Amino acid sequence: MQKKRQTDSFNEKTTNAVHHFADGVWPVMLTAFASNKQIDWDGIDRLTDWYIASGVAGLFAVCGSSEMRELTSEERLTLAERVVKRANGRVHVVATGTFGGAIEEQAAFVKKIADTGVAAVVCLVNELAAQDQTDKRWKANVEQLLEKTGEIPLGLYECPSPYHRLLSPQLLSWIAPTKRFFWLKETSEQIDLITKKIEAVQASCLRFYNANTVTLLSSLRLGANGFSGIAANFCPALFVWLCEHFKEHSEMAERLQRFLSIAGALKGYKYPASAKLFLALSGMKINTTCRVLDYTFGVNDIGMMEALRQEIRAWHEELGLPDVSYQ
Repeated sequence: MQKKRQTDSFNEKTTNAVHHFADGVWPVMLTAFASNKQIDWDGIDRLTDWYIASGVAGLFAVCGSSEMRELTSEERLTLAERVVKRANGRVHVVATGTFGGAIEEQAAFVKKIADTGVAAVVCLVNELAAQDQTDKRWKANVEQLLEKTGEIPLGLYECPSPYHRLLSPQLLSWIAPTKRFFWLKETSEQIDLITKKIEAVQASCLRFYNANTVTLLSSLRLGANGFSGIAANFCPALFVWLCEHFKEHSEMAERLQRFLSIAGALKGYKYPASAKLFLALSGMKINTTCRVLDYTFGVNDIGMMEALRQEIRAWHEELGLPDVSYQ
């Protein structure tokens, strides 16, 4: 009887947790820095408000676009807590909690990130086993992590750096029934593999968010839950529209997908500083300072970002969305 009560309690918590991970866009948040490269906390608040005003489903803080590896452990904790506090229940927040080391060390930091109030702690797939280790070793390490982190809701991010480890459909078929993982950022950019991975997690509590712009519409039609890619730092509202209306407005969705695929070619150009430049040109009080790399922008760079901004504004007008400028 005691075991049944524990199982029922676990299932109830799982059911409740699923509601935190809505379909739609989960932007990979930028980190605003002052010119001295200290975190601009007011800038973090402005970014949080802007994402939410764009209609996003949730926020991914302390991620690659946040320059997470350039942050101290204390900054990671404070950043996650700040975003959760600023979001104030308007959307849920996930944040990374594994940064290498022994599984015991990673589990300890997962608990600290969980204490900030995030809906799930995201685990970097490439930090749970070395590059030369097998999926069997990866699975064993994950089992240890699960054992040491109680009932903390978790997520997974196939982070490309320092090496790109992709989850196989077979591994996902094992992960999904654990009912501990609720959020997945998939980065293969391979529609055939995406198809198999979506099939592996269907009817489970694991939500599938595609990081790739080019395959987004196809993945949504296959059952993906949404988008979590860097292009959402330029035009989140367009991705929100696509995720929400791709079924009933199929032809418009096809046109928008083509534009986003072409515009997405700019996403890696001097990124993440380019995204901050784009926002600054749109009226946000933010500078282009980064810790990961120092970039300078010439007339051509600014012209390119302005051209992109005008095209995005035209799409906003056609779809009846609010003006792209930061309010």
